Amino acid sequence: MEIFKNMHLFVEVAKASSFRRAADVLGIPNSTVSRRIAELESAVGLRLFNRSTRRVELTEGGRLYFENCKRIIQEAELAHRELTDFQTQPSGVIRASLPVDFSVIYLSPLLSEFSRRYPAIRFELDLTPKHADLAADSVDVAIRMGPSKDQTLIARPIARFESLLVASPQYLREHGIPQQPQDLLSHNCLCINDQPWLLNHRDGRSQTVDVSGSFVANNKSFLYQLALRGEGIVQSTQAWSKADLEANRLVQVMHNWSPPAVQAFALTTTRLVPAKVRLFLDFLVANLPQYLQQEV
Repeated sequence: MEIFKNMHLFVEVAKASSFRRAADVLGIPNSTVSRRIAELESAVGLRLFNRSTRRVELTEGGRLYFENCKRIIQEAELAHRELTDFQTQPSGVIRASLPVDFSVIYLSPLLSEFSRRYPAIRFELDLTPKHADLAADSVDVAIRMGPSKDQTLIARPIARFESLLVASPQYLREHGIPQQPQDLLSHNCLCINDQPWLLNHRDGRSQTVDVSGSFVANNKSFLYQLALRGEGIVQSTQAWSKADLEANRLVQVMHNWSPPAVQAFALTTTRLVPAKVRLFLDFLVANLPQYLQQEV
C-alpha cells in the first residue's frame, strides 16, 4: 500500500513538473514529497527525476514508469468508483467515437432504446471514420470496424457482419454479370480506398483482385447510393442490403465469392470502465447481434 501511495505522489509530481506544486495539490509538506519520491526511487532502484533549481523533469526510466503508474492509478480510481456506481442508478455522460455509417444504420435504433431504459445517461457522440486517441480526446469508448492497430487498447467484439457484392439491375444489364473474381477487372468497382479486393470462395479459396472504378470515397453510404443509381459494384453487408435486395433495387453478384466478414469492436483504454460505460457495452453485446439477425 505504501508503494502505491508513493506511485500516486510520483504521478502528481510528474504532471506538475514540480515538487512544491504537487505538494500544494496533495495538501502535504514539500519535504514529505521529496522524502517519499526518494523512497520510491530507492525501491525501484532507478532515478526517476532530473532535479534543478527551476523544475524537475522525468528521466527516460521515469517517463516509462510514469505511463505505467498513471494507468494503474486510473484503474484503481475507477475500481473505487465502481463500488459507488453499483449502489446507484448509473448516470452521466458517455463520450463515444463512432464510425458514421455504422452509427446511422445500425446504432441509432439501439441508442434510442438504451436512452429510454437509462434516461440518466447522456451521450456525446463524435461520428468520424478516423481513429480517436481515447486518452488525449477524453473518449470513454470507440467503436471501430476490424481489429485495432493499437495493442494497448482493450478490444471487445460486439458484432459480426457478413459481406457480399451488389450492383443494380440496370448496371448489370448494361455491363454484364461477373462470374469470377477476374471478371471484376472490366467492371466499375466502387471502393473505400485504392487497395485490392480480397474475395473468399465458399470452398475456402481466396483471391485478390486489383479492382478500379470511377469513385473512391471514405464513406460507404455514399458509395452504396452510387450503386443504387447504377454506377457500379460495391461491397456491402447482408443486413444493410436486405431491403434493397428484396425490392430488386440491388442484385447480389458472384454468390460463391464474398469479401471477408467484418467484425465490430468496442475499444477502451482499460477493462475497468465506469458502470455507465460497462452497461452500454453489455447492452450492445446483448442486443446488436439480435438486431442484425432481424435485419438479415
